[in-house]
Amino acid sequence: MTCAIVGLGLMGGSFGLATKKYFSKIVGIDHNKSHQEDAIKLGLVDEIVELKDLENVDVIVLAIPIRGIISVLKELSKLNLKDDVLIIDFGSTKESIIKECPKNIRRNLVASHPMAGTEYSGPAAAIEDLYKNKVMVVCNIEESGDIQVKRAFDIYNFLEMKIKIMDAKEHDRHAAFISHMPHIVSFSIANAVLNQEDKEHIVTLAAGGFRDMSRLAKSNPAMWRDIFKENKKNLLDSIEAFKDELKRAKDLIENEKWDELYEWMKKGNELHKIM
Repeated sequence: MTCAIVGLGLMGGSFGLATKKYFSKIVGIDHNKSHQEDAIKLGLVDEIVELKDLENVDVIVLAIPIRGIISVLKELSKLNLKDDVLIIDFGSTKESIIKECPKNIRRNLVASHPMAGTEYSGPAAAIEDLYKNKVMVVCNIEESGDIQVKRAFDIYNFLEMKIKIMDAKEHDRHAAFISHMPHIVSFSIANAVLNQEDKEHIVTLAAGGFRDMSRLAKSNPAMWRDIFKENKKNLLDSIEAFKDELKRAKDLIENEKWDELYEWMKKGNELHKIM
């Protein structure tokens, strides 16, 4: 089978590296000229092509921002694609992608979200085993074709991923709490420190805890702005929930309720018992 990857950054590039032995040929598309050159140099894809060249490929992977995915789906719907072509999207939210996917290629689309990634971006950030042992959430498979679902699952099994099936609306709510809100918190921590501390003190005193909490603030602002925009309502709900917990901690400290603060923190310890 042949595969086309649209978007040759961390996610698309890692997919290319990981599936070189699965596909007979992998072609790539990226609007960034340097990304095209790096992807060829790093062996992420075999060739750079354009959207119009995808009419004979078997699998199309969309590893670009959400609105870009929707735009490309609309362009793909105008092409004479193979009837059984599999289209996979790696969007971080699923509801808008599924709703706006053109009807004539909806059965070709298997809406997926790999729960994998790093804070780095671009072709040079690609990692061959990025997807290994990670969860792949697949949404609304009842709207996808049986052939496409089987082919997608075969690929995910080749990548040694754990497949979880979920409703798109449910996925977007969970993603807000478990992925999107932590990024907002990390950006907030980074900005709070930058607004209060000088660089010398940050460098001197920043240890493992601060580095861990602020690591996500290295993420691509343009990409995360678009994710936050798409998942606005769910994200706001998750921020309110976080604010409630932060206020609870603040009140306990202000009123010197140290035993209750201890129990509050102890409850938080339970999270990592189930992870």
